[in-house]
Amino acid sequence: MPLRNVQLVLQYDGARFAGWQRQREARTVQGVLEEALARLCQAHVAALGAGRTDAGVHALGQAAGVAVADKWAPIQLRRALNAILPDDIWIAEAHLMRADFHPRFSATSRAYRYLLGTDEMAESPFRRRRELAWTRPLDRTLLDAAAQTIVGDHCFRGFAVRGTAPVADNHRCHVHEASWNDRTGGLKFTIRANRFLHHMVRFLVSTMLDIASGRKTLDAIPKLLAADDNREVSPPAPPYALYLERVQYPQELYLVTE
Repeated sequence: MPLRNVQLVLQYDGARFAGWQRQREARTVQGVLEEALARLCQAHVAALGAGRTDAGVHALGQAAGVAVADKWAPIQLRRALNAILPDDIWIAEAHLMRADFHPRFSATSRAYRYLLGTDEMAESPFRRRRELAWTRPLDRTLLDAAAQTIVGDHCFRGFAVRGTAPVADNHRCHVHEASWNDRTGGLKFTIRANRFLHHMVRFLVSTMLDIASGRKTLDAIPKLLAADDNREVSPPAPPYALYLERVQYPQELYLVTE
């Protein structure tokens, strides 16, 4: 039977998910999505993600690739999935892709955001599970300077969970942009890179906050970029304020839909 290669762009609230990757006895985004696909397609359909998100991490633009029967046009598949998926996961877009599209290996960059609440209302129950409430003083100049030190091609072994990457992996990532920006009620950290390591963004955020609040000095980041392990990194920032914002692919991989 002919198959269509479709990219699904997912949004989800990570609070009740044990991360992206399918697990036997835990609720995961991949598991819930594949259950819905099986209902529609009357057979197991693998949903391959652009990357894994940790338990509690949200997504505004996670990408997944699925191969479905030719009868499923992307717009029809999107509507059918949204009709049966639970309310904490939603398909925002669906695109017909070339046969050689791979959601992970075809990606040219991924972008994350981390939300920091600095006003009194950050303690509100409507915000404290979506952003990190921060009450200590922050030196914005140091925060901005710290973000700029991670831009470029570096080894991020000092900002990764030990043992989660293959032994031969060089832990190098090319960070295209990293910046802190003002937003209503606080700050937003945005980072875009070709790849990310396990807990990397959360380690970076916590280390930058420690620098800006005087717990570490600015040279902590260059030292960690040169380190062979993560022993000196700050504990990872909480997952509930982290969002996978988007995954980018070469335009030539997209096919015009009917």
